[in-house]
Amino acid sequence: MTDESAAPDRPPRKRDSAATKLAILDAAREVFSRSGYDAAGLREIAGLAGVDPRLIGRYFGSKELLFTQVVADAYGNHLMMTPEANAETARTLLTDPTQAHRDGMLLTIRSAPSERAAEIMRASLERNFQQALADELEGPHAVSRAALLVAICTGVQFMRNVLQNSALVDGDPEVLAKLLRTALDAVAAVPSDPDAAE
Repeated sequence: MTDESAAPDRPPRKRDSAATKLAILDAAREVFSRSGYDAAGLREIAGLAGVDPRLIGRYFGSKELLFTQVVADAYGNHLMMTPEANAETARTLLTDPTQAHRDGMLLTIRSAPSERAAEIMRASLERNFQQALADELEGPHAVSRAALLVAICTGVQFMRNVLQNSALVDGDPEVLAKLLRTALDAVAAVPSDPDAAE
């Protein structure tokens, strides 16, 4: 007779450092997305990854550093909102949300109540996604405009993929994509108002 309660969630992995690190990251993304930063436990993550919990410390150092890497990966898979890309970005947001986008949104929502997790997510978003977008935008206030573009798309993702807003889920995706593109273009385009350059 075996003690099934002692068995890990997944079979133990073969020795392969790259595969082990990837398994830990995948499990961590799932657990952080489901439970948030504060409630996530390293033993739960290790069990889901099929590894000894001590390997998390060996490969990532701490829960905070593991979370930092998960956030960097989640926020690294982003869409650009430049005038040249907005048609495709709008269509993708409204017709083809990926699991990575869903996980990134849930990770953000469920971890935001933690002050430290919010700091990590904000720093990653501003340093990577927001700055990369600002670098592509022409005209004044590029960083502010990039932040607004990120906020618009984040709101659409939240309303559609998390709250399942019926108008965004059931509406004509082509119509919605055109409307969203108009909104994105309005912020992404070089401001025509002379006062905007002040």
